[in-house]
Parts: sequence; C-alpha cells; structure tokens
Amino acid sequence: MRKTFTQPWSLLTTLSFRILFFAIIFAACQSDKKNATSSGSISLEPLPAIGDDFYLDITKSSGIDFKHSIGDDHLTNIIESVGGGAAFLDYDQDGWMDIYVTNGNYHDRLSDEEFKPVKVHRNQLYRNNGDGTYENVTKKAGVGHEGFGMGVTVGDYNNDGYPDLYISNHGPNVLYKNNGNGKFTDVSKKSGVAGDESSVGAVWLDFDNDGLLDLYIGNYLSFDPDYKFFYAPDGFPGPMSFDGEIDRLYKNVGNDKFEDVTEAMGVYDPNGRAMGVGAADYDGDGFVDIYIANDHMVNYMYHNEGGKGFKEVGVPSGVAFNQVGEGTISMAVDFADYNHDGNLDLFVSDDGYCSLYENRGDGTFAEMSYPSGIAVATAQHVGWSSSFIDYDNDGDVDIFKVNGELKHLYGQEDQIFENVGGGKFIDVSVERGAYFKKELVGRGACFGDYDNDGDFDAFIVNLDDYGVLLRNDHGNDKSWLMLQLIGTASNRDAVGARIKISVGGKEQFAQKKSTSGYLSQNDPRIHFGLGDADVVDKIEIFWPSGEKQIIEQVEARQILTITEP
Repeated sequence: MRKTFTQPWSLLTTLSFRILFFAIIFAACQSDKKNATSSGSISLEPLPAIGDDFYLDITKSSGIDFKHSIGDDHLTNIIESVGGGAAFLDYDQDGWMDIYVTNGNYHDRLSDEEFKPVKVHRNQLYRNNGDGTYENVTKKAGVGHEGFGMGVTVGDYNNDGYPDLYISNHGPNVLYKNNGNGKFTDVSKKSGVAGDESSVGAVWLDFDNDGLLDLYIGNYLSFDPDYKFFYAPDGFPGPMSFDGEIDRLYKNVGNDKFEDVTEAMGVYDPNGRAMGVGAADYDGDGFVDIYIANDHMVNYMYHNEGGKGFKEVGVPSGVAFNQVGEGTISMAVDFADYNHDGNLDLFVSDDGYCSLYENRGDGTFAEMSYPSGIAVATAQHVGWSSSFIDYDNDGDVDIFKVNGELKHLYGQEDQIFENVGGGKFIDVSVERGAYFKKELVGRGACFGDYDNDGDFDAFIVNLDDYGVLLRNDHGNDKSWLMLQLIGTASNRDAVGARIKISVGGKEQFAQKKSTSGYLSQNDPRIHFGLGDADVVDKIEIFWPSGEKQIIEQVEARQILTITEP
C-alpha cells in the first residue's frame, strides 16, 4: 500500500495559497457588492457631481450598457446604415422616464455571408430607478425583440393608461401591448399591423379625432442583396438603386384591431423611401397632418382634409425641397414654434444644409436655414436625429442635432443650435460640454427629463457602438414647467392637443406629438422653459375633441398633470 507524504513546508505553502486565494475572491465579491446598483450592474462609477459643463456624459454611472449592432462586422449595405432609435416613456407609470432602444441583429439577407454572429442582439428596455440609475428589465417585461430593429414609437392605443410600443423593423414589425403589470404582450399579428416591408419611421396620431390613436408606418425600400452595381468608394449601392415601398396608414377600430386605410385615405404612393415621419396640425384646423422625410428624393406633406382623407401638398406648401430646390437625403422631422408667432415651424435634417421651414400661417412655408445661421454650420456634418428643445429654459426652442457619416463608420460631433431670437440660431456646441468634441456615428436620439429636475437630458443611439446618456446640469438654473396631459373625450395621450402659455406678456405655443426626430420619441410631457418667471399667468389647452380649457396663475418649477374636462 503506497502512502504519500507531504513535507511540512509544502503543506504550509499549499494552505497559505488557498487562504490567500479565497481572501482575494471574498474581497472581489465584496467590492462587486459594494459597487452594485439596483440595476444589477457591477462596478458602476458614482454619479458625477454637477460641474461646469452644460451636458455631461453619465452613461457609465447610469446602468445603461446598450451597444448597437448592425449584425455584421462592417457596413455592407444601405439597410445596415439606417441605425436604431430610442424613446423616453413611463411604461410603469411611476412618474420616471424609462428608455426603450432598438437594435440590429444578424440577418441572412443583410449580413456578410462570412460573418458568424457571436451573440443574438435584442432591443432593450431600461427602467428608471428614480435615483439617477437604470435597471435592465427587458427579459422581465418581454420586449427583447430579436429582429433587425430600426424605429420605435410609443402610444396608448387602447386608452388604458399604459403606453404601448410599436417597433419598426426590416421585416415584420412588432406591436407590444402594455399589460399594466410591468409586462407586455406581442399583439402584432392579431392587430393587423405587422406588415412585411422594410419599415423605418412610424408615428401615432388620431387622424379622425375619434379618441383612438391610429398608426402611420414609413416604409423604406425593397432591398435586393444581389444588386452589386455601385461606385466602389461609396461602399455599397445607395437608396435610388432600389424600388421604393408603400407607406401604410392603419386606422384604430378598437379591440386591439387596426384597418389598413392607406388607399382609402389618399396616402398610397409606391415610390416613397421614408426615413423620418412626423405628425402635427401645422395649420391649426384641428386635424393632424403628416410629414414624410424621404431619402434622396422629394419630401411629402399630407394635409388632413377634416379626417376624411389626405391631400399631398409638399410642393405647393414649400416643404418638398431644400433651399436650392433639391430633393435631399432627409432623415429627421420635428415641429415647433421657434419664432413665437403661434404657427408650427418645421426642421428637417439631412446630409447637407438641412431645412428650417418657417410657417407663414397661410398654408405655406419659407425655407430659412441660411438666413437663420444654421446652413453653414450643418453643411460640415450629416444630420440624423434632430429635435426642437429648450435646453437652457430661456423660453424659446433650440435645436439639438445628432450627426454621423452616411456609409462608413466615421464619427462626427453632435451640435446644439441656440435660438438667440430674431429668427437666428448660433452653434454653441463646444461651449456646452466636452461631449461635443467627441466623434461618434449618431443615428436616433430621444430627449426628456430623466431625473425630473426640470431640464431636458438626452439619450443617443450610435451606429454599431455604445449609446450615450447626457445629463443636463444647468438648464434648470432657469425656471420651467412641464405638463402631463390626459385626454378623456380625446385620445388619452392627448396627441394633437395645442397649448398656449402666457408668461409676463410673452406667449409660447406647443403641440403634443408622438414621434420626434429620427426613429425616436421624446418625453411625453410638454416642457416649457420660463426664464426667470415664477408664475405662468395663463395656460390654454385646445384638446383634439374641440374642448378648450384655461388654467390661470400656475406656479413654476413643477410637473403638472391636467385632465381634459
């Protein structure tokens, strides 16, 4: 019988090593536990204190670890370059803005044949913990779709008080019904809005004012992976190499059902190549109109003819082309009254000078990108998601513009254009934070007050890269007011409601919208910067139902919920 003996010094060394090993493991576990947040993430950096920068990148401290994927190891086609979007929403109705982000994924018709995916990429839902951090609740909520995702639009289509999600994809789209218990149900096929096109932008609107949100889907192009004829330095064929696709308008008929009324309502067009889609009542007739930013071609404006149909008026209204009569590579769409004349103006970002359309109030627009000071500064960048926001709470809307190269993964700096009055804007980007010196390949972006401190923060989706959460640290140095509108006779989200506020003899106008910018949606609460005012003299709300409501002497610096009478 063989016996094995261990020399005393060897035994001591072994025991010491084991003790040291377990001590290191225990210390590491304790360190991870110490650094853990309610999001379940480890090693989060502490939330930074307020500094000198207006906007501060707090992504690594927030618990958001989203990385966008094109489902490939390099850009090989026009569909992969579209990118993803994001939305601020309060899915659990706890008063804090959550974030939903769409993602690309490996696709056998899009991805390089030699590319082997390491993992499946999914859309992500992050729940706001109310302490400056987020928790990934995608799996728990059941919204981690694995398709090739592009846009997201949020709307309470069944008026139950909980926002639902519509995801536009290359391939069938997805409608997630919010169950009100933290979980969602996929009702795409049951509802009849799945489709099978290459959808990019989408928007909720109540086009006939029946109290139910309808849905407009902007479809892009009929992609052919076998088409290879193109100019080599471009990387891949452009959008005009493929046929366009028909957009879809779905009427909400109740009971989770939608009816395709595209042809019946006059928005049928097989030649469009929709990117950004927006909806607003630009002429104040009480019915929401639709604007389509098309890629490499003329843009469309569908005027709502009293809820009974639409008429395309892009050319006669002056919003079909840019300032020199070109059909541009258009991306984002947003409406706001930037010059305080009571009319909704329009900003469309593109790969060049962009277009700022001033609403003349007679059904026509004047293109003002050059005289406003925007054109020269934007020409150096390719503009994607752009939104009107009053980032500094001084009482007029500015423009936040996200940039990135078209066909290559080349980064560009994002921009803020500050409204200085008199119809003028100036680029103040580099003065507003170190972030604006970074070069990223931006696509979708949503803007909203994630920490409920009265100013608009930003979440930006970057193509094939990590998303960025920017905290606004100085907007609330000035006063503000946010309105949470709840419709009763109108759709519950109050989409289409027009708001006028009076503060110290100055008026501001806004409208409740669904989608804003490119592939994305902003905070559903309506935000007003108030400068140095402590009180709003009067709030007037024109509900989609036709009801008018007036509230006077409202204290500033609050989030005010107003229910339609």
